[in-house]
Amino acid sequence: MAVSVASQMTAQHTVRIQLAPLTATTNAENIYVAGNFNGWNPADETFKLRKDEQGVFSLTLRNIPSGDYEFKFTRGSWETVELSANGNNIANRRITITSDTTLQFTIGGWASGAPPVKKRTASSSVRVVDTAFYMPQLSRTRRIWVYLPKDYATSTKRYRVLYMHDGQNLFDESTAFAGEWGIDETLDTSWKQCIVVGIDNGGLKRMNEYNPYDNTRFGKGEGKQYVDFITKTLKPYIDRRYRTLRDKKNTMIAGSSMGGLISMYAAVKYPQVFGVAGVFSPSFWIAPELVADIQKLVKPSTHRQSRIYFYAGEQESKELVRETLQVFESMRMKAGCKMEVRINAEGQHNEPTWRQEFPLFYKWL
Repeated sequence: MAVSVASQMTAQHTVRIQLAPLTATTNAENIYVAGNFNGWNPADETFKLRKDEQGVFSLTLRNIPSGDYEFKFTRGSWETVELSANGNNIANRRITITSDTTLQFTIGGWASGAPPVKKRTASSSVRVVDTAFYMPQLSRTRRIWVYLPKDYATSTKRYRVLYMHDGQNLFDESTAFAGEWGIDETLDTSWKQCIVVGIDNGGLKRMNEYNPYDNTRFGKGEGKQYVDFITKTLKPYIDRRYRTLRDKKNTMIAGSSMGGLISMYAAVKYPQVFGVAGVFSPSFWIAPELVADIQKLVKPSTHRQSRIYFYAGEQESKELVRETLQVFESMRMKAGCKMEVRINAEGQHNEPTWRQEFPLFYKWL
């Protein structure tokens, strides 16, 4: 529930969320709202419900723009997310905000807190480069994954490289929150091979690292330092260690949601490094400054050779589709580069959808 580029000119509303009285089986000490408005953070203190003297949980949100939103309630982690009354998983809750409103919800049950046992699904082509790769630009560490083509060990070829964010969700079901993209399965069967480098997100730092701009709700933007880390630290390391094609034509970057935003920023800021970008369901709502940066930084002389693939789903929100098309049009007018935009009428904001869309992006490459 945050201000988007388009919605800044629309009405802002007050939304009050209230839970029906909890029972002995649904009682909780702490309850949070996690959704597409806060990076699906299950323990965001800004979206923590307050309990009154009668034990009723509620949360009042102000200056909320009109729009469509998805969310769930949690007790502070995805291992303690809400369930149905019979203990089954439930679909994301969905609401449309058009005016000041009070919404009441009933909690059916909670997950026990014991994380489900997930099987490992990463293929033999996937390995972890380092569990604590140092990021000097951000003074923290991160797990780094790499996918190597099936013929890498038996060939002398050099390969193009795709850098991707949210590395936990790319290859392995056991590390993914809501399903993995199946990047390794897609590439294992592709006639055109490449190296894929997956960078884990920073958990509670995800909203900062994937945003180049400061935000009043989420704090200091660290996206510029994060992109500098990929450009100046991680890419040189990968180029030294593996047989890569190092030019911009063969260096790609892609991600979804906040990862789509930071991929677009990387293509704008470093066209001499990232010649191709995959921008899936981008969270442009949090970064209205991006359009101004496109106007300032993008030129035919520097960006005409760039290739950018945009994807948005109509089931995500009308604002997301509109903002994606706005950025697409801004790039078309300023750079005249080769681009594709795909709007999926049934597309949702989740990993299963992006898993279906990734092969279309890779085929476009």
